[in-house]
Amino acid sequence: METTSRAVAQTPAAEGGQQVPSARRTVDDYLRAPFPWYGLDEAFTGPRWLMQVGMTADGAVEHGSIGHGDEPTVRNEHVAGGDQEAKEKFAVVVTVAANPSRRTADGTGLLEATSVSSAAWLAGVGLLSFTWPGQMDHALRDDWLEQQTETAWVLADDLDGSDWSTLSLPVDGVPTAFHYRESEFGWVLAGSASAGVHVGAYGRGMSAYGLGFAVVKDIAAYV
Repeated sequence: METTSRAVAQTPAAEGGQQVPSARRTVDDYLRAPFPWYGLDEAFTGPRWLMQVGMTADGAVEHGSIGHGDEPTVRNEHVAGGDQEAKEKFAVVVTVAANPSRRTADGTGLLEATSVSSAAWLAGVGLLSFTWPGQMDHALRDDWLEQQTETAWVLADDLDGSDWSTLSLPVDGVPTAFHYRESEFGWVLAGSASAGVHVGAYGRGMSAYGLGFAVVKDIAAYV
């Protein structure tokens, strides 16, 4: 998980903070997944858009993200506050295949098991990829991002700790317990669905309270 997940956190940004279009995966990558994708349920009527998938070295799809609302820019001192912040209303849903520890395709090693912590970490670093603290120089952002990524992992590895609270949200119409936390950058949550996947989410400007999740019926419709 670690190798593919870090790539999500460090996706390059274009000038002005917009996500580089070429970094996005096509719908074909989503269609290759052997598990169902999750997004916000039908109560959300705004825009939906594909982001990225994460793969193992042998090309197996392990996780991916779907965005909802306004496509976010990197938030920093130049765009925070005022009208710009009001426009940044988005929620990203991360789906992670629930896999036990298993051997690689060539049989030479082991792949890490995935868990709710995996979903929490991917959501945490996903939020960081759209965050840039004020007063920080361009040259220092990579160091900051690396440090915060490690912090996100520590937090995700301790879901029963005081940094997390419990939030009940519907998944396919069934009330489901999620681990939830807020920070100055936005919010992150993670839990499990009954369809053999873990579900994480992060967002900013859109409240996590009242959200619901459901299986995406037609992923191609998001293109």
